[in-house]
Amino acid sequence: MSPTLRSAIDVAAGGKTRAVIYVRISQDRTGAGLGVDRQREDCEALASRNGWEVVEVYVDNDVSAFSGKLRKDYRRMLADLDDGKATVVIAWHTDRLHRSPTELEEYINLSEKRGISTHTVQAGTIDLSTPSGRMTARILGAVARQESEHKGERVARARRQKALAGEWMGGIRPFGWGVPTGEMRKKVDRKTGEEVEVPELDMMKAVPEEAEALRYWTDEILSGGSIRGLVKWCADKGITTTRGNPVTHTDMRDMLMRPRNAGIAVYRGEEIGRGKWEPIVDEAKYRAVVAILKDPARTTTPGAQPKWLGSLLYRCGRGECPHYVYVTQSGGRSYPSYRCQTGHGGGRRAEVVDQYVEDTIVERLSRPDAHDLLQPAKDGVDVAALQAESEQIRRRMTDLAAMFGAGQIDMGQFTQGTDIARAQLEGVTQQLARAATQDPLVGLVGAPDVRKVWKALELDRKRAVLRALVEVTLKTPRPGRMPDGGYFDYDAVVFSWKLRTHNPEGN
Repeated sequence: MSPTLRSAIDVAAGGKTRAVIYVRISQDRTGAGLGVDRQREDCEALASRNGWEVVEVYVDNDVSAFSGKLRKDYRRMLADLDDGKATVVIAWHTDRLHRSPTELEEYINLSEKRGISTHTVQAGTIDLSTPSGRMTARILGAVARQESEHKGERVARARRQKALAGEWMGGIRPFGWGVPTGEMRKKVDRKTGEEVEVPELDMMKAVPEEAEALRYWTDEILSGGSIRGLVKWCADKGITTTRGNPVTHTDMRDMLMRPRNAGIAVYRGEEIGRGKWEPIVDEAKYRAVVAILKDPARTTTPGAQPKWLGSLLYRCGRGECPHYVYVTQSGGRSYPSYRCQTGHGGGRRAEVVDQYVEDTIVERLSRPDAHDLLQPAKDGVDVAALQAESEQIRRRMTDLAAMFGAGQIDMGQFTQGTDIARAQLEGVTQQLARAATQDPLVGLVGAPDVRKVWKALELDRKRAVLRALVEVTLKTPRPGRMPDGGYFDYDAVVFSWKLRTHNPEGN
């Protein structure tokens, strides 16, 4: 039975033809739903002119039919039509209903099965009960799909061109950039739908306080700091993401590894050249941070973090024991104590040991010859040459992709060439990382007040200094009262200095 005949029967029976409306907009930049509202008004006017009763309106906002993403209301409409809810579907245009041949064929089968007619505001009536109507629908669908593909190509080409020019690609403001220009622009608030004025931002200029934070974070990682410590630092300082949310572990890692920090332009995850914005971090430092954070040997699981300076860093000095100590309060102890991992021997009061170790480190770094403890400069590393080599390798990888796409090389040649280039790039990156990694003692040695600087360090930075500077061994303490009148045997805490060029005892 044709849809036209079905409608005539409905009218003859004294009832109104039941219709449903489907509206969709593929991109709602404002979030206000204005596009679907306009479609619905036009569709309701068409139903009114024909005397149809609209029993349901289905809305899919900001969902593309071409993308293949699930359209929840469209699927709900098909289920309702299969249940006989209506005999007429009204849409603004056929491309609002389908841009996929598979979807169209499913819709045609359902229309034939349930005697459904399709009416559009722009393309008129589509009679899917006839071969000519189905052909028209398929042609319109093919045209709509071609338009979507061409639009996608144009958008991708424009975005790549912007990226190659080093221009801002839009989206959420990245931490570090976006200085107010003094002008205002209008935008629609996604939550309220109201138009509001917001400051216009210059995305090519760095925000001074955010740039300073990025540089500090970078130097901390290069000096042995941890992401966990930086997240805590942000919480203490009241620093948030550009959305105003607390900085999480993932946020911090993403911000540190953002190529934009070093002025590097990226398109679809690939570096494509230099951007026009102000770089905040030196490229060598950026590459080093990325290498450090991607190091498989680096612990990336949150887990339990040390809360004491020497936990699993101080050595057990009982006999020939090769193990380290950790802090425990078990075994009836009234205070946290260092104890060997194997559990043998007694404990040493953790806060007293740590304070003694800290005092000793501060005293050593306050001496006139403290600069002798610094690691020697990394001679023979040409950072500029390494960066140039890195860019050449990346260009070679891009050229290989272009040659493969043009059919000039086969998959085996492309894979082999890419694997070799990646291995070379990894080697260059590791050299850059070693060249940029900072001695954790930098900032302490030569400081006017070493103790003040030390106290301001996060625990992970203090532990980095301890690892680089000295090995502490906790030997079995002497029993009873010590010569100083106390009961803590300081002589049982033995220091073996790693980087010294002079005897720390001064003889």
